[in-house]
Amino acid sequence: MTMDLFDGASTLESQEQLAPGAVLLRGFAAADERELLSALAEVITQAPFRHMRTPGGLPMSVGMSNCGALGWISDRAGYRYGPVDPLSSQPWPPLPEVFLQLATHAAERAGFSRFVPDACLINRYEPGSRLSLHQDKNERDFGQPIVSVSLGLPVVFLFGGLSRSVPARRIGLMHGDVVVWGGPARLSYHGVLPLKEGFHPLVGSQRPNLTFRKAG
Repeated sequence: MTMDLFDGASTLESQEQLAPGAVLLRGFAAADERELLSALAEVITQAPFRHMRTPGGLPMSVGMSNCGALGWISDRAGYRYGPVDPLSSQPWPPLPEVFLQLATHAAERAGFSRFVPDACLINRYEPGSRLSLHQDKNERDFGQPIVSVSLGLPVVFLFGGLSRSVPARRIGLMHGDVVVWGGPARLSYHGVLPLKEGFHPLVGSQRPNLTFRKAG
């Protein structure tokens, strides 16, 4: 990987297969960036970012929120989805239409038709924030893909195999890039290296990430 991967935003769309069932859509979300960020701001007004705790009681380095019928939750009771924001005791904000359209179109482009997410986990990475290798396995239907949308600062995404022993590939992601994985890649281990210092003209010194799932 060379540093020119991180020079500017993804302005041209391209498609790259990362593994059977896993596709990187370069610049796929860039055209909708302002609508996406406006909708994101409205969601965060209703359900602010918070640092959830692992079942062991440790705070996560990534700020998190949710929108959709279900939201991903982590606390001493474990990892799970729930319809109510624990901070407000209110339902999570509904999925904005621009979120829903982007997720379904990206999934279709990657070969997964009829994907209709009911959950969007929103991660806010700040310099130094990271996400260790893990599988997304709290959903009921592993036949549905994961759609992950990168906004803001560039980051190195780790994409491995179905066990931790498989070396993870390092992939530079930029503003507007979308990764979709499902089928034989649905339970692939993935993560994010610590975010480096930087500044993005639309979001500042952070990287919002939208991860769409069919959880229920």
